[in-house]
Amino acid sequence: MDTPTASNIPEYGVSDLAGAIRRTLEGAFGRVRVRGEITEMKRYPSGHVYLSLKDADAKIEAVIWKSALRNLGTMPENGVEMIATGRISTYADRSKYQLVIERLEYAGEGALLARIEALRKRLLEEGLFDEARKQSIPRLPAVIGVVTSEKGAVIQDIRTTVARRFPRRILLWPVMVQGQGAAEQIAAAIRGFDAIAPGGRVPRPDVLIVARGGGSLEDLMAFNEEIVVRAAAMCSIPLISAVGHETDTTLIDFASDRRAPTPTAAAELAVPARAELAAALAQTGARLAQAAAGLLNGARLRLLRAERGLPDVPARLAQSRQRLDDIGDRLPRALVALLTARRQSLAALRVPHPREGILARRAAVQALSQRLGAAWGRQRDARVAAPAFARLSPAPVQALIRQKRAVLEGLSARLESASYQSVLARGFALVRDVDGHAVTAAARVSPGQSLRLTFADGDIRAHAEGAPLRRKSPSPDQGSLL
Repeated sequence: MDTPTASNIPEYGVSDLAGAIRRTLEGAFGRVRVRGEITEMKRYPSGHVYLSLKDADAKIEAVIWKSALRNLGTMPENGVEMIATGRISTYADRSKYQLVIERLEYAGEGALLARIEALRKRLLEEGLFDEARKQSIPRLPAVIGVVTSEKGAVIQDIRTTVARRFPRRILLWPVMVQGQGAAEQIAAAIRGFDAIAPGGRVPRPDVLIVARGGGSLEDLMAFNEEIVVRAAAMCSIPLISAVGHETDTTLIDFASDRRAPTPTAAAELAVPARAELAAALAQTGARLAQAAAGLLNGARLRLLRAERGLPDVPARLAQSRQRLDDIGDRLPRALVALLTARRQSLAALRVPHPREGILARRAAVQALSQRLGAAWGRQRDARVAAPAFARLSPAPVQALIRQKRAVLEGLSARLESASYQSVLARGFALVRDVDGHAVTAAARVSPGQSLRLTFADGDIRAHAEGAPLRRKSPSPDQGSLL
């Protein structure tokens, strides 16, 4: 039976071997910089971040401890090519090695620009850059809010420009403008200004300026972060962005209401120049005065033309007064003459009583009968008649007279039946007022009114007493009730 031969190969425990490998890797490589695309990034509840770096041929796992996140520089994102600085270590429980990342940075401007362009397209599709969302800048704001660093030259340029053009009150919200946490501070400052209530102890700005001086693309990355862009787009206060130099463009420029190439230009956009306003005001005042003078001259000319066409008003008034005096003097006489003429015309229109007409017709018939009888008697007494009269007989004439008398008596009876005198004879009375107008209703009689009552045998005067009484209509044989 074979026995194991002695060997000089050292014997390790598993933990010892894992520790030896770890020391070897850490001692051989120390701190390294690894370039690759970030994938499989995941943040755990403990606060640690686990991810992988890969290129076309290989992949290495990595970890970012919670304590290193504050000094990381840039937060990792899946799909972005970055350069990680850290040290190689091992995870003995799974027999694998990993990169412990202490700092991250973008792998050149190309990676940054690709990331910015991808974010720009996504926000553009959401409508955050639409022109309809943009607000107009107030012409003369009372308070200007500024979001920038309190130690840089930017705030001094803004203060100097505002004081030179038109002094206004400036509120500064100091923030970091680059580095880890700068984006969060800038977004918080924009939202903080927007949350100030009008009329409070701290005045609400009428316009905001978010500004920073020039720098590299990495230095301006805080203004390309999504949190800053969204805060600028949702701000209800008109916002002017002034980040970097004139050639620099950040995503906040697309979301702001106005973009200024420099912080100084932003201050010039925020307030107008007092001298220019004074000159414009003077020019406008001169134009208004000239226009008012033109209107007054035109009105004066029209008034003069109208005055020439007007008649002599004082003379017309004097003639009218004289005519009025003449008419006033003639009016009383004219009224008397008019009343007299009306009375005469009414007297001529007096209607005779039907009895008078009947008596007149009867008298005429009797006169005619008497004349005829007398003429016939004289001829008979003289016994002299012409041959024509000798042949006449009185019978036809008497028959004609009887016929006419019958017709006349029939007409007389009809007139008597239509005459109100027959009604008065039955006990009724005709009620008239003092002017002679018939009163046909008791409601037309007021207490104390003078009345004239006509009976069959004459007239009397009476005065009404009390209010009218509502009574049933009297029968023909009861007489009238006054």
